[in-house]
Amino acid sequence: MKKVISAFFALAVCLSLSAQGGKVFDNLTMKSKILKMERNYAIYLPEDYETSERSYPVLYLLHGMGDDHTGWIQFGEVKHIADKAIAGGCATQMIIVMPDANTKYVGYFNHPNGEYNYENYFFDELIPHIEKNYRCRTDKRYRAIAGLSMGGGGTLAFALHRPDLFAAACPLSAAVPQPDIDVIKTHYLKQVADNLNIDFEAWYKQYDIFKLIQEWSDENLEAVRWYIDCGDDDFLSDGNALLQIELLKKKIPHQFRVRDGGHNWGYWRESLPEVLKFITESFHQK
Repeated sequence: MKKVISAFFALAVCLSLSAQGGKVFDNLTMKSKILKMERNYAIYLPEDYETSERSYPVLYLLHGMGDDHTGWIQFGEVKHIADKAIAGGCATQMIIVMPDANTKYVGYFNHPNGEYNYENYFFDELIPHIEKNYRCRTDKRYRAIAGLSMGGGGTLAFALHRPDLFAAACPLSAAVPQPDIDVIKTHYLKQVADNLNIDFEAWYKQYDIFKLIQEWSDENLEAVRWYIDCGDDDFLSDGNALLQIELLKKKIPHQFRVRDGGHNWGYWRESLPEVLKFITESFHQK
């Protein structure tokens, strides 16, 4: 009888714990005039969102190539990891927004053909939509961005373009754009049928991460807190190492992590708690 009661109690505790924590919504949509279509996004709302009247800091969390807005939910276990980090006091309660960059064209950048400007959508429509429809703290110090692989590349470009909007940026296993314009041009030629009038060089200058860092103004040296993480067996490790070297040359403060691991969800699930801790420090900094 005691064993039955103990088992029942343990089950009740497990059910109670499973009912706690934040909520995830993965089938949300918004209309985009810039992209001329409906856009999908997912969102994590902290546990007390529905019962409190407070506003929350926001993390924009970007997925990689081959995934969509549900990637961090399905494979990254964002709810479990965020709930645990918040409950353990390692992270503050926050809203986590996961946009979709896998519709029509893949990626977070404005397209060289000028007809699909995802970056414009992100800044001019997505962020205002989130801040209008959710209780967000809208000051720069309460906004952060992070992402893996392709989303890491997006994180780099967005934070370098708009240091006035982000307190912290955390590219994970980032796809650092190739410094070779011919490689980029070949990639986009496959996606653009009529490319004769496209100025690839002018377009690429907007996303040449190394050039953006080299031209970073002295006033912006500490504008964004950087956390960069890439596995030692990752095929993108060379680009991330070069990225760190460029940051060192420019004397831009940053944290650079190399752990044992490759380009996979197991690695990124281990990265996410550290990201949440790092950006929490950014949200709390004086």
